[in-house]
Amino acid sequence: MSDSVLLSAPERSAASQSPPLSGTDARRPIGQLLLSRGFLAESDLERGLAFQARFGGRLGAVLVRIGAVAEKDVLAALASQLGLPVLATDDIPADAAVFLAAVERSGYPMDWWLDQEALVWQDQPDGSVFCVARDPVLPSLNEAVEKAFSGACRVQWLLVSNQDLDRTLDLIEQRLRQDQRSVSDEVHHLRELAEEAPVVELVGNTLSQSFNERASDIHIEPGELQFRIRYRIDGVLHTRLTLPRDRFDAVASRVKILAGMDIAERRLPQDGRTTQRINGQEVDIRVSALPGTWGESLVLRLLPKERKAFELRRLGMEADHQQQFAEAIRVPNGVILVTGPTGSGKSTTLYAALETINDGTTKIITVEDPVEYHIKGVNQVQVHAEIGYTFARALRSILRQDPDVIMIGEIRDLETAQIAVQASLTGHLVFATLHTNDAISSFTRLIDMGLEPFLVASALRGVLAQRLVRRLCERCARPAEPPAAVLAEAESAGAPAGAAARWRTAVGCADCQGTGYKGRVGIYEWIGLNDDLRDAILRRLSAHEATGIARRAGWRSLRQDGLIKAAAGATTVDEVMRVTGLQLED
Repeated sequence: MSDSVLLSAPERSAASQSPPLSGTDARRPIGQLLLSRGFLAESDLERGLAFQARFGGRLGAVLVRIGAVAEKDVLAALASQLGLPVLATDDIPADAAVFLAAVERSGYPMDWWLDQEALVWQDQPDGSVFCVARDPVLPSLNEAVEKAFSGACRVQWLLVSNQDLDRTLDLIEQRLRQDQRSVSDEVHHLRELAEEAPVVELVGNTLSQSFNERASDIHIEPGELQFRIRYRIDGVLHTRLTLPRDRFDAVASRVKILAGMDIAERRLPQDGRTTQRINGQEVDIRVSALPGTWGESLVLRLLPKERKAFELRRLGMEADHQQQFAEAIRVPNGVILVTGPTGSGKSTTLYAALETINDGTTKIITVEDPVEYHIKGVNQVQVHAEIGYTFARALRSILRQDPDVIMIGEIRDLETAQIAVQASLTGHLVFATLHTNDAISSFTRLIDMGLEPFLVASALRGVLAQRLVRRLCERCARPAEPPAAVLAEAESAGAPAGAAARWRTAVGCADCQGTGYKGRVGIYEWIGLNDDLRDAILRRLSAHEATGIARRAGWRSLRQDGLIKAAAGATTVDEVMRVTGLQLED
């Protein structure tokens, strides 16, 4: 519908109406306007007012209802009273999609507009928004529409006959029912595809193969012409299968059905969860769906229920780190942080710490998102941010449960950090994770969040930073000689030297799928807070200055710890450099 056609509607409507009386019409009641124009008899007005007093409603609608006046005459009087044009039948958009597009932009659901008996559409050339409604002068409706389209050029209200309004509302409801039937048909079709034997077999084989290869995640990623399936094994992605794109929807639907997700929703992110028996073991699977250009990217996190007990000695810490960390987690109060990026094993380290101190004499409560593993004797709480149950809100409730030890899945904001620090200062031991590149950075990260330096210095007991490096495959690893600079740095960090060193390199064999690595081991840096470091925090010293203080107290970096493990033959120099960076330590 062109701009000129729409704007000519008032003129065409006015041509068939009596001319407005004067500019004073806006101040005159609708009944008096109709009387003055000869559209209404005095007796009919009195009858209409009596009906209105008894049953309510707008007087104009009442007069039409009792047959006292024609609707077109009421619209003509309202146009003069309100200064709004009357929309002719031919000027109402005939395509329901025009209304649906404007409704989507408004942010209000279509059901709300139907309940209000209102319609809205937008003029494409200049962006103006046009509205009609059963009651166009309703204040709450006017306010809601103005708020929804506050960025538009202007919002123009129009008058329309009830017949035209009802016809258009019916048109939209029919379109919605048709769309719902289409969605229902599509869902039925996707369910049929997902239950076909080849699709069920493909998904089942993918789960089985990934589990056999010790994958932590399965990535199902659609492209324009193909989709690929990749496994994350020991922290590195490996492509295992590439298939035509037309098979993707069936595979994605199968995965979403297993995880209890909505297969019809492909525009918004979704999360789901399922438990499957794979190769004789129960495995929890967390599924995440993220809409992309060519379809939804699916990631499946595999969490075997049968696992070895979490023990500090299994994490790969050097003897000094293990002793220092074990001593720190037994202090009666304070905050102990474990830092590192996603997938660096922080949760595993904290679970191991909890298992170590879980002797039945302490009350331990965790707040996690999500709860990955269940620990016997520990009260584990799952946050639900979508309903407002955040880390901070959960912590406030937990403190009333008389805990001795609290584990926070992640400190994400100032409020959570403040509660954690206050809990530690009132006699609780608090474990938490934080996203920083190294241990030293955690001081400035907490201060940047808004914590006062004296609180950070008082509450912190120690910070453990960690990464995971791939462990060499014992079947195919071969001896190697590292560069002189690497040897010097490793020896300065206390690595085995000379004949005691077992520097090796990755080769690849059938046992390790040709990668040269099998399994992973942690590399760590530990900082225990002493008086010098607390003073550095209070004085807001730079990370470089704080590192110097920590080094004098025996601190070593992640890479130095990794080189110790490489010298012991657990991993390679290349792997340590891949994870920690190429630049040598000062």
